[in-house]
Amino acid sequence: MSETFSLEVPSDQKPPSRFPWMPVVAALLILSFAAYFYIPPGPSRHSASPTAQARLPFGPLEQSYAPNVHIENISLERSENFLQQEVTTLAGEAVNAGTQPLRDAEITIEFYDELHQIVLRETRSILTGSQPLAPGERREFEIAFEHIPSSWNSDHPVVKVTGLLFTNVK
Repeated sequence: MSETFSLEVPSDQKPPSRFPWMPVVAALLILSFAAYFYIPPGPSRHSASPTAQARLPFGPLEQSYAPNVHIENISLERSENFLQQEVTTLAGEAVNAGTQPLRDAEITIEFYDELHQIVLRETRSILTGSQPLAPGERREFEIAFEHIPSSWNSDHPVVKVTGLLFTNVK
């Protein structure tokens, strides 16, 4: 009596699937990475950066008054913060030589390279959160810059008044 045993070896072939899942999953992953890197982020819950804040008005009235707002005693200082990053601080005084009290003033600071090309331009408010700057009054301000390009020529930047907000808007 001889018995025959047969062994069934499972085949490595799977039945054909009806839908190609792997290419779809790969395409979705690629699209999600592309969206992450190429689509700008929406509104943030964090406070806005100084350069992303709302701009102050600078229409004909403000432009005609701007020569009365002087930025004086500008000084630059480079130091290291607690994270051991180099920080450049611009200090100065805002002087209201006109007849209108100012609630806020905005200045634009431009840093240049050796070829006199702008390497950094930032606009900052200098009177925010303080009492209005009365006619004839002067007030100190200080602005810190953490990332000035290495191509900066280390000269004093150009500082211009580019926005004003009067206390009594007419």
